[in-house]
Amino acid sequence: MSLRILDATLGDGYQTAMSARTHTFTADEPTDVGGTDTAPTPVELLMGSLASCTAITLRMYAQRKEWPLEDVKVQVHYTAKPTPSMVKHISVIGPLDDAQRARLLEIAEMCPVAKLLRTGVAMESRLAEPAGDRDPVDLPPVGER
Repeated sequence: MSLRILDATLGDGYQTAMSARTHTFTADEPTDVGGTDTAPTPVELLMGSLASCTAITLRMYAQRKEWPLEDVKVQVHYTAKPTPSMVKHISVIGPLDDAQRARLLEIAEMCPVAKLLRTGVAMESRLAEPAGDRDPVDLPPVGER
């Protein structure tokens, strides 16, 4: 599946309802910037995407290798200034040897979200046609115009 679609709809204040496939979730902003703090911020959701992708990738790899990985915990630290950066603190739990642990650290850098953040993504914004007209997903993808 190469085309993925996520819909977001702004609700009260900054609270934003999102849906992807059959799942729904919410983003919001803290009260000190005018939000209602009912959900993670968009940046926290991005951090969660990186953390969960890392954990899933490590489990998938360990399962394929039949390594005794029992659990993975990932904590992401984000710093906005002077240069935005994220650091993943990864705990791999289980009777793994040093070579397996080292390889898992290498594999952690290969999760799709980490690759996307590291290399960047072509992105643009388009105004959708007025309601009832052409759906913005019917527009040609970036680079095919």
